[in-house]
Formats: sequence, structure tokens, C-alpha cells
Amino acid sequence: MTLDPQETARYSRHLLLPEIGERGQQRLRAARVLIVGAGGLGSPAALYLAAAGVGHIGVVDHDVVELSNLQRQVLFGTDDLGQSKALLARRRLLELNPGIEVTAHAEELCAANAASLIGSHDLVLDGSDRLGTRYLVNDACVLLRKPLVSAAIHRFEGQAMTYVPGQGPCYRCLFSDPAEGVVPNCAEAGVLGVLPGVLGSIQATEAIKLITGIGVLLIGRLLTYDALELRFREFRFQRRTDCAVCGDRPRITALHDPAPSPAAAMPGVRHWSAADLRDALRDGPSTNGLVLVDVREPREFALQHLDQALNIPLDQLPERLPELAGRQPVFICQSGVRSLQACAIAGQHGVAEPGHLVGGLRNWPVG
Repeated sequence: MTLDPQETARYSRHLLLPEIGERGQQRLRAARVLIVGAGGLGSPAALYLAAAGVGHIGVVDHDVVELSNLQRQVLFGTDDLGQSKALLARRRLLELNPGIEVTAHAEELCAANAASLIGSHDLVLDGSDRLGTRYLVNDACVLLRKPLVSAAIHRFEGQAMTYVPGQGPCYRCLFSDPAEGVVPNCAEAGVLGVLPGVLGSIQATEAIKLITGIGVLLIGRLLTYDALELRFREFRFQRRTDCAVCGDRPRITALHDPAPSPAAAMPGVRHWSAADLRDALRDGPSTNGLVLVDVREPREFALQHLDQALNIPLDQLPERLPELAGRQPVFICQSGVRSLQACAIAGQHGVAEPGHLVGGLRNWPVG
């Protein structure tokens, strides 16, 4: 079906792009995209997908709007306080583009409804703020063979990746098990208001590329963003043959609601508090067999670092892990996000019990 005159006018800037054109716009119109979470990430992603002409958008969120949301959740306004995010999102998206369909699911995504919600869509964008939900969405997409664009934010940093069935690794290939509480949520740790706008826009970009079949997707690549440094980084990772859900012998064959677990329960990783690590270093790292590995960029390392720390930027870690042979690494970054990523990489390469500094150097006492 060709575009009508109103659609031609609305999407004229897309139609001018040879990579998209009328055929790509028709693909957008036929697409069904589910957005899990109408918060900081879901807000910009939903707005841009609605503006782009995605024909059907589903929004899943059981929360209501709170005053603290308005610092970053651009779908809502002050008059919306106390109202359903999903229902408000539907109204706002239809105001932006009345030519699309929007379905509001004012309910919490769980094992009981995940298959029906995700199964009826072509593509999923995960903007949830709970690790347990993130793993549930990943597992459902793997089992139902649905593409997934996942993103997460923490303080001044964010990350994004894309999963396409049969083409690359899933979220569990990188972070094998959920550990609720390892990275505090926005309510506990705070977040820069514009940060989810950057990551949510990246999610929308990936979705449009996937639907229209253009560009190179973030398959097997974790893209990270540091707002304070205004720097993007990426590192590549591969599908794990022993992955619990997409591996050669998957152990997860049905959906289950994950039970929250404390930070210390993250399998195979030692979570060092600043106080405990400082005590362990009093006689020097080598006394305990420890090696401090700062995974930030050299310029960050030059500005501030712990004595005796070795600087190995995160994107160099896979090939430089042999330098740590025979020692127990404790990974360090600015806030604790990259150090957890480093633990995941080290674990994939056979390092037993890698450690990281919880909260990063921002939690390190001065003096």
C-alpha cells in the first residue's frame, strides 16, 4: 500500500533518504514495536518511533507519574502527576502522530504475561530500570525469537546493545546472571536528566535501522557512553556456547520471574567496598595477591588514580588479560559500571573471582 498525501508530507525527510525512501517508510508503518518501561529511556524512544511512523507501538508500564520523574521522563508534565504512565504515553504519542496505533499496557511485565505481550510484536525496546525485568525481557526475546534493543543508565553513564536471533549474543552472554542491587537504580544513585535522552535515542535509532534493514546494528557490541567525558566506547563480545538461554544446551527453556538477589550474590564476582579494599591495600596489593586494574581511559587515569593501579582501558582488556596471570584482579573505574563490565569480560576468559570497587572512585575516601 502506497503512502497517502498526508503521510508523504509528514515523512518527507525520510523519503528523501535513499536508504529509507517509500519502501522503508512502509516497513515502519507495518512494524509493531513493544517498549518496556515508559520512563527515562522509554520516553525519548517512544516519541521518536511515533514521529518516525512506526505503525503500532505498545507501551508496558505499571507505574504512575511522580514529581521526581519529570527531571528526565519527557513524555509527561506536571499536570500528569499520579496518573498512569502507560495511558499518558498513549495519549501523548497519538497527539504527536494520530496516524499510528498505540496500545497501553498498564501492568507490570512478568513471566505470566511476557510471552503474550512480546510475542505479538516484531521488536522489543527494553527501557526497564530493574535488572530482573531486563533478564526476563532478554530471555523472552530469545525464546520467542524476537529482536531486542536493550539499554541501561547509571548516574552519568549508559550502555546499549542489540540482540537479533541467530545473528549474535544475547544479554546473558555478557552478564550471565541478574544481581539486583549491584548497580543502584536512579532513585538510589541519581541520574543526569539528559542521559536517558541519549540512550533512548540510540535505542530508537537501532529500531529504525532494524525495521528498514539499513546500517550496522549493535550486534555483539556493547556501546557505552560517559556523559562527563562526552565519550563513547564499545567492546565486542561473542555468543557463549554455555549461555543459559541462547547457548548450545540452554538451561532456561521457560520464563520465570527472577527473585531479587543482593549485590554480593553476583556469581563469581567479589564486590569490594572502599573501606575493605583500603584495608586490604595497607601493606601493598602484592601482599594479598591483588592487582588493581583501572579500566578507564588513559586521560582519566592521568587525572586521578589509586597508587599501584595498572591502567588497562576496558576496550583493551580482552587481549591484555594475560598480563594479570597469577594475580587476583580488582577492577576500578569512576562509578562502578565499567568495572562490572570488566568483571564480566574477565569471567568469560576464565578469570576466577574477579573483583571490582563498588561505586568506583567516587566512593573512595579523600586523603
